[in-house]
Amino acid sequence: MYENIVILTGAGISAESGVATFRDNGGLWEQHRIEDVATPEAFQRDPDLVQHFYNLRRAQLGTVDPNNAHKALAKLQGQHRGTVTLITQNVDDLHERGGASSVVHMHGELKKVRCLSCKTVHFWEGDCDQKTACPACGGAPSLRPHIVWFGEMPFYMDDIEMALSDCDLFVSIGTSGNVYPAAGFVASVRRLGRAHTLEINLEPSEGATMFAECRHGRAGDLVPAFVEEILAAG
Repeated sequence: MYENIVILTGAGISAESGVATFRDNGGLWEQHRIEDVATPEAFQRDPDLVQHFYNLRRAQLGTVDPNNAHKALAKLQGQHRGTVTLITQNVDDLHERGGASSVVHMHGELKKVRCLSCKTVHFWEGDCDQKTACPACGGAPSLRPHIVWFGEMPFYMDDIEMALSDCDLFVSIGTSGNVYPAAGFVASVRRLGRAHTLEINLEPSEGATMFAECRHGRAGDLVPAFVEEILAAG
């Protein structure tokens, strides 16, 4: 029986729900270079373009639903006798809508904006532009997407490192294995030598050889089966 489980999810788990990723052919990101919409420099250079891009991504969330993998992880959080730390690189809300009780969004959240003046973070479902005033301080333009862009430090790294150091099972689901620091989590866990490591992915990730066990196929099929195994073991 595993006591402390850490699960990392990436774009692959949400892609099965229809969420476009920046590596998709024809996906939302395909229409723009990363440098044009997902860096601090891009926001300084053309904030209207960046705001519009994230408005489109936010609107897309209303067209997709959580899949069986999201729901299974929520079930694991609710029924496992130990701790289940769910970390995601995704900025959508499908884990929460799938029933997850607590999610560590290391790359931020589409449904939040942050004020550059007063630093307040606001829940946000509609459009946001440079004329939108901060609900807390009234400043404008002052709001930016609450997203970790390339070149910025991910959120909650201290909490994540503590969870990784305490876990006895680390599972990576739907990740490419080439975006750091998340791609380095399995190496951190392996160095401690206390935890089993498992990759669940549509195909082997770039870091697949770092895992003690790999299961390759659709997350919507493999994750529910994995969760039932863990719960059956106690």
